[in-house]
Amino acid sequence: SSVSELNSLRRSSFLGRLRHFVEIIDPSTLFVSQEKLQECIKLLDDYKHGTLPPGTTDQQLWEAQKIKQAIIHPDTGEKIFMPFRMSGYVPFGTPIKKLWNPLSLLSLSSTQWLNQSHNACVNYANRNATKPTPASKFLQGYAGAVTSAVSIAVGLNVLIQKANKLSPATRMIIQRFVPFPAVASANICNVGLMRHSELSEGIDVLDNNSNVVGSSKIAARHAIMETALTRVVLPMPIFVLPPIIMSYLERWVLRFLQRNRRLLLPIHSVVCLITFGLSLPVAISLFPQMSQIEVSCLEPEIAMATDCKVVTYNKGL
Repeated sequence: SSVSELNSLRRSSFLGRLRHFVEIIDPSTLFVSQEKLQECIKLLDDYKHGTLPPGTTDQQLWEAQKIKQAIIHPDTGEKIFMPFRMSGYVPFGTPIKKLWNPLSLLSLSSTQWLNQSHNACVNYANRNATKPTPASKFLQGYAGAVTSAVSIAVGLNVLIQKANKLSPATRMIIQRFVPFPAVASANICNVGLMRHSELSEGIDVLDNNSNVVGSSKIAARHAIMETALTRVVLPMPIFVLPPIIMSYLERWVLRFLQRNRRLLLPIHSVVCLITFGLSLPVAISLFPQMSQIEVSCLEPEIAMATDCKVVTYNKGL
């Protein structure tokens, strides 16, 4: 039918996925009631079984799908806790990122702990959940992810502060080129450690009819690598665009800002919020959430269990 065909077409290209994820991260989905969510799930079930109520439009189906995919985990069928949904990443994450004060090591450490804890919970809540994760493995992953990420972030800021004593050229190199790789490394550690159980347990791979073929550690490695790469791309615009935009704004409205210096921080916060909001769908659109891999690349027992040349797995977000 038209909706399912359009759906698969949209996921097959980067621009199609970008359009899809712009809808999924819509913060308005955070305010959907339980009653409305149940209506959407029922409508999609009716569509699946060919029992749609007369007069149902494609627009209603698209809206129901958007709401369900923004709130419900595709593997568990359970609601994702609001701050850890992709639609909650920007609204809940931006205030934490704006809290930190690099002049105080205690303030910096505590805010980075909050920031990396939020990142860790987002990574965990949007993982591949085809295998149950014991609480002990979650806590292990959380401790490792947050400790490594906070250590990198705090170490970076200590380095930048010490750079003030160095020559102008060295200081400029450290301040311009060190932050991005440090943040990218922290994000990679966070994803890898929060989802480490997938590497030991494997994740389910599905045939063309969405039947589970088996459990693959190789597919798990691909899923985590692809997700980690999205977290490397995510901060790129945040490092590049706000300084450029602020320099132009300060030039264009120089007199106004000179008279109203207090507005600089709120304007910078809004610029960062918009940049973060734009970079998130771009980063998570790099790879399909339901990724495909050739059976020949997987474990021999997977190849023996199916005639399909290609299998599908939930990469996570």
